[in-house]
Amino acid sequence: MRFSNRISHMDTSALRNVLALTARPDIISFAGGLPAPEAFPVEALRRAADKVLSARGPAALQYSASLGLSSLREKLARRHRAQGISCTADDILMVSGSQQGLDLAGKVFLEPGDAVLCENPTYLAALTAFRSYECQPLPVETDDEGMVLEDLERKLAAHPEAKLMYIIPTFQNPTGKTWSLERRKGVLALAERYGLPILEDNPYGDLRYEGEPVPTLKSMDTAGIVTYMGSFSKVLSPGLRLGWLIAAPALLEKYASAKECADLQTSTLSQMVADTYLEDNDLDANIRRISALYKKRRDLMLSCLERDLPAGASCTHPQGGLFLWVTLPEGIDTTALMPVMAARKVAYIPGVSFFAGQDEKRCLRLNYSNASEDQIVLGASIMCRVFRDALEKG
Repeated sequence: MRFSNRISHMDTSALRNVLALTARPDIISFAGGLPAPEAFPVEALRRAADKVLSARGPAALQYSASLGLSSLREKLARRHRAQGISCTADDILMVSGSQQGLDLAGKVFLEPGDAVLCENPTYLAALTAFRSYECQPLPVETDDEGMVLEDLERKLAAHPEAKLMYIIPTFQNPTGKTWSLERRKGVLALAERYGLPILEDNPYGDLRYEGEPVPTLKSMDTAGIVTYMGSFSKVLSPGLRLGWLIAAPALLEKYASAKECADLQTSTLSQMVADTYLEDNDLDANIRRISALYKKRRDLMLSCLERDLPAGASCTHPQGGLFLWVTLPEGIDTTALMPVMAARKVAYIPGVSFFAGQDEKRCLRLNYSNASEDQIVLGASIMCRVFRDALEKG
């Protein structure tokens, strides 16, 4: 058989390994980005599903509009207008999870050899999605406030042919960091000057535990260059596979055409269940409940790490989201230590998976939302002991 060049760029083994680890009941997994199962509003979603199938069963099981359920898109538009994004239901396209949004952006913007500017480090599944279109992720330096503007401008000047910028400015995956308002304004201004489209990924933004919300780039976008991507996966249920894109009309038309070629439309049943849930329940109350749970787990993990990590290590202090980022002293290779850690029934993702432009061996991403408190205490203790032993052995 002869395969396309594209399939050779679709190395999803890291993602597959993560999902396999998270499915093993004997593993304390800090690897995946999974919500806590007790965070799911199971009974409320059951009532919503019963109501949909009882009252609108044939319609729920039928094909529906490619853009998505109009009543659900209207609810999302109202929600985003309250958050500062000027949009209507006609500016929203429902997608089958955020991952489809990444793929659609690749279809709309990328040709083989094109450059995509991104944070360094950034979400590993975004790197995989863009590389599948035979493009070249172009990493931009980051600090605690976001993309470093001087490096971004250097990269834009050196690569004026770049097609897209991908960013996660709020509770970033993998670091948990949040961009400052000034840095967001600076990045948006540079993108406008160079005519560079931005894909702003915001799956975690509602999960804030402390600090004040920072405006999205989309809310400040006057040139129509920002596509905003949202999701129900972290605030309701990833199993629904529901995300959405907000974009200017001409751009949304392109995304819709790309989606119709992929799957025609997002699940009618999932959309109707989510729409009914929003009609009958308070999503913000559910988010407050989830956020309280995750804050407690974040605080516990931070206290364990600060107590037991080897001297010279550091970790981020996310104000929300699902992840924190650990940087260990020189001499530790977090990839090489994965088999040792797996033998002790603990899993994480080594930092090298998230970098587009450097071989960073001493970092790792930890997820604190899915593990119980007992698992966090035990898993962090085992993990830190392995790191200390590795340093002592040199």
